[in-house]
Amino acid sequence: MSARMHLSDAHGVQEPGDGTRLAVAVEILGLLADRTRLTLLRRLGAGEADVTTLTEACGASRTSVSQHLARLRLAGLVTTRKDGRRAVYALRHGHLRRLVDEALSAADHQIRHLPPHD
Repeated sequence: MSARMHLSDAHGVQEPGDGTRLAVAVEILGLLADRTRLTLLRRLGAGEADVTTLTEACGASRTSVSQHLARLRLAGLVTTRKDGRRAVYALRHGHLRRLVDEALSAADHQIRHLPPHD
């Protein structure tokens, strides 16, 4: 992500300014605004998965899935660990799972003409 939070100075960790928070949120939402990446994040919300499993889940080519995963990893949204020769991916934190779930719930409301609620 290009909008980085400013970390510690001599007095400890600084709170990010509202502009920084908004810039990072825009970048995160921009990454979610892609069908393949949203599908990958939705699948990873169910638990860790390797590239083969993720390729099957989103129906894209392995090359495409690998490129999207690399982008998500560089943005700090997913983590990876080695399991033998396989790379296993996971969401970095539950906020992303909830964000994807809420976006899909909002889509359900729009598609099914469901009444609004909090």
